[in-house]
Amino acid sequence: MDFELTEEQRLLREFSRAMLTAACPPALVRAVADAGTDGDDALWQKAVELGWPSLAVAEDAGGAGQGVIELCLVAEEVGRAAAPGPFAESALVAAAAAGGGAPDDVVAGLLEGKHKGAVVDAAAPDLIHAAGSADWLLVLGADVRLAPAPATKRRTTIDLSRGWYAATGPLDGRVLDLDPHRWRDAMTVLTAADALGAGERLLEMTVAYTTVREQFGRPIGSFQAVKHKAADMLITLQGVRAATYRAAMAIDAGAPDASLWASVAKAHAAEGVSEVAGTALQLHGGIGFTWEHDLHLFLRRAKVDEAIWGNASSHHRRVAALLRQAG
Repeated sequence: MDFELTEEQRLLREFSRAMLTAACPPALVRAVADAGTDGDDALWQKAVELGWPSLAVAEDAGGAGQGVIELCLVAEEVGRAAAPGPFAESALVAAAAAGGGAPDDVVAGLLEGKHKGAVVDAAAPDLIHAAGSADWLLVLGADVRLAPAPATKRRTTIDLSRGWYAATGPLDGRVLDLDPHRWRDAMTVLTAADALGAGERLLEMTVAYTTVREQFGRPIGSFQAVKHKAADMLITLQGVRAATYRAAMAIDAGAPDASLWASVAKAHAAEGVSEVAGTALQLHGGIGFTWEHDLHLFLRRAKVDEAIWGNASSHHRRVAALLRQAG
C-alpha cells in the first residue's frame, strides 16, 4: 500500500495549512471561546472558498469526488490550528447526504457551505460538536439518519476551542441508504486526524520553547534527556500518522478490514497524543500550567479527542473482537 501523498493531496494540505496559519491564530480561537460561539464566520467562508464542504461529495453531485484521506488532511490541519468549527464533520455530512439519497436542496446547501452539518454518536447524544450552529445532524447508530438540528444545550468541557452540546430535542430524521459502520469508522478516523494535528502543534511548540529556555547557562533543548523526550514525541506522532492514514485508505478502498484499522488508529491516537500532550506540558515547566499559554488550546483539545468516538480501551476491545471474528 502506497502511503505517499499525491501532488493534489500535497497541495490540499499546503493550502489548508497556509489559510489556517493566516486566518486562525490562537487569538481568534480564544476570541471565539470567550464569545461562546461555535466558530468564526470569516474563517468558515475561507474554508468554503477552499472547497472543504464539497470535498468528499461525488463529482456527479457537484463535489470534488475525494475521500476520507482528503478529509483527514483537512482534519489534521484543523487540529493543528485548534480551529473552531465543524469543518471536516460538515464535509462528511455533505458526502453522506449526497450518497444516501437526501433531497437535492439539502445536499446543495451543505456542499456549498450555506448550511453546516454535525455528526452525532447515537449512543452519546449529550456530547455533540458544534450542534448549536448546525443545520443538519448525521446521526450514526444502528442506521444512518439525516436529522434537522434539534434544540440543544451547550455543555462545559475542558476543550475551549470547540463548542459542545447535548441534544434536548428528538434526533428523528430521514434514514439514508448507507452502511452505518463505514460512516462511524470515517468519523472515528477523522477524530484521530484532528488529534494528530494537535499533537504536531504541541511538538512544534515544545521544540521552540526548549530552544530558547535556558538552564545552567544553556538552552534546555541541548540536554540529552530533553532531546530524548522530543524524539519520543516525534516517533509517537509518526506512528499515529501511519495508523490514521492506513485506516483512511482502507475506508476509501472499501476494504473488509477497514473497521479494524479505524479502531487501531483511534486507539493509537488516543494513547499516543495524550502522552505527547503530557510530555509537552512537562517540558514547558511551570509556564505550561497557565491558561494564558497557548499550549492549553491544543492540550485540552487533544484530551477531548482522546475521549470522543471511543476511548483507547473501547477500541482495543473492538480490535480484539474483530481479530477473533477474522480468525
